[in-house]
Amino acid sequence: RGLAEAADDGDQQYFCEPKFDGLSVEVVYEDGEYVRAATRGDGAVGEDVTENVRTIRSVPQRLRGDYPDFLAVRGEVYIPREAFTAYNRERVESGKDPFANPRNAAAGTLRQLDPTITAERPLAVFFFGVLDASVDFDSHRAIHERLPEWGLRVCDRTRVVDDIEAAID
Repeated sequence: RGLAEAADDGDQQYFCEPKFDGLSVEVVYEDGEYVRAATRGDGAVGEDVTENVRTIRSVPQRLRGDYPDFLAVRGEVYIPREAFTAYNRERVESGKDPFANPRNAAAGTLRQLDPTITAERPLAVFFFGVLDASVDFDSHRAIHERLPEWGLRVCDRTRVVDDIEAAID
């Protein structure tokens, strides 16, 4: 993914980061406390996954530092490859069918009706955007720098480049 933003000198720059193949989720914090989470659902109406997302270890229940009063962030729920392989091995050893791929496993897990099942599975989240907040950000890079200060995990494989060719590369 690449997001264009203006550089200090007015030239265009691109903030590049990998696109994870998982399930997009919105997580909302009020006064630093985890309040709710939802998927995009069918694109018009989201699906409430608050209790399931609460079980994901990389989603803080309370923000740290100098957090905003209100924060709605977008993240990607996924299962890391190594964890997926190990979990599938355990499923097969216990006589269950393996999951076909990590993306479908993550999506199905997040939509479980029983949060204890979700808690057993190796889900993780990378946060990559702010949907709404009681503070302003100058750029996507500023968002990427602030989220970890509040305890929200971001991908460290990012780069700011000066032209579209470099962004494509």
